[in-house]
Amino acid sequence: MSPAEALRAAFGSLETHKLRSALTMLGMIFGVGAVIAMLSIGAGAEREALAMIERLGLHNVLVRARTFNAAELQEIRRKSLGVSERDAAAIAEAVPGVRLVAPRLRIQPYKVMAAARRAEGVEVYGVSPAQAELSHLALAEGRFLDPLDEREHAQVCVVGATVRRELFGYGPALGQPLKVDDVWLEVVGVLAAEAGVGGDSFQGVALGSPAREIYLPAATAARKFERPVLQSPLDELVVHLDGGASAAAAASLIGDLLARLHGGAADYDVVVPEALLAESRRTQRLFNLVMGCIAGISLLVGGIGIMNIMLATVLERTAEIGLRRAVGARRGDIRFQFVVEAFAFSLIGGLAGIAAGVAIARGVAAFAGWQTVVTPASILLATGVAMAVGLASGLYPAARAAALDPIEALHYE
Repeated sequence: MSPAEALRAAFGSLETHKLRSALTMLGMIFGVGAVIAMLSIGAGAEREALAMIERLGLHNVLVRARTFNAAELQEIRRKSLGVSERDAAAIAEAVPGVRLVAPRLRIQPYKVMAAARRAEGVEVYGVSPAQAELSHLALAEGRFLDPLDEREHAQVCVVGATVRRELFGYGPALGQPLKVDDVWLEVVGVLAAEAGVGGDSFQGVALGSPAREIYLPAATAARKFERPVLQSPLDELVVHLDGGASAAAAASLIGDLLARLHGGAADYDVVVPEALLAESRRTQRLFNLVMGCIAGISLLVGGIGIMNIMLATVLERTAEIGLRRAVGARRGDIRFQFVVEAFAFSLIGGLAGIAAGVAIARGVAAFAGWQTVVTPASILLATGVAMAVGLASGLYPAARAAALDPIEALHYE
């Protein structure tokens, strides 16, 4: 029997028993669909994690000022000034592999407005001109801050896409004035809208959303806006490393250096985005493994269903098997026919499972708001395992059919 003949016979048998065949394939459909859906959710989570880490900078080490209540802050300030320009200078001088250290300070505005419009929930930061490179900020219009703005304490700013829309609508934004508290700033740039990046924190580290942020020169922010007396002079230092430098080693040196500079006061956190990404990937691998095992159980159940129905098929077609053997069919022909029939179950179930998996992934993305990515690898893995399970499930029934005695099979009723 040729493969084409075996396939025609297999599909004919499936068509004869439509309901039974459909029920048998359900386990395979659910298994393949679950594998594809779980892997697509995992791939989407990994892509989102990478995008979030890009905002922190994979080759950066962050030094962030901690927040305390008033009583704690008074005690800490007896030992430490807080995160400051002194720390930045010491890190740049003493830590090998540091390319630059960029300060960042946060302003908590009580109003942000332009003309008659007002924007709510806006974060305002004083940053270095290097912030665009460090945080991979893309511009839709205009330019980012430059060293001249920093030196001259220029009252200019770059706004996020959401801020631009709320303050200026569909009108021009470049060159327009906006007011942060009582300070007027000129818009010199607008950030591009972010695509597919959600979440304001990653692994417990606050990220913020550039779409709702305004950036002005750090020198301007320090001069024009008052900060509470006991508050740290800077909220964050972004330490950018050379490509070959080890972020973990640099973070260890920075921690030791700051411990001495701050008199042992733990008023800062050292954040290593590279380590956060590694931890996220470990968690993601565990998630994929657990979800893959759960989905694999569905495939196993589907395989058991195929084996069960194939054993029943062998029993009900015993007379046909005897007749075929009597007219010259070999044991190998009988075995091949039933293996192909089991393969047909898994093939159709696998194809339907692909459609179900893609539909589930799209549904999760649409209704739950989770990013999902259906990759060719997930489809190949799911269908490959389904084919293997189908073939394995058909081997025993096929061997049993081939082992039937032709004379006894002909007399079977």
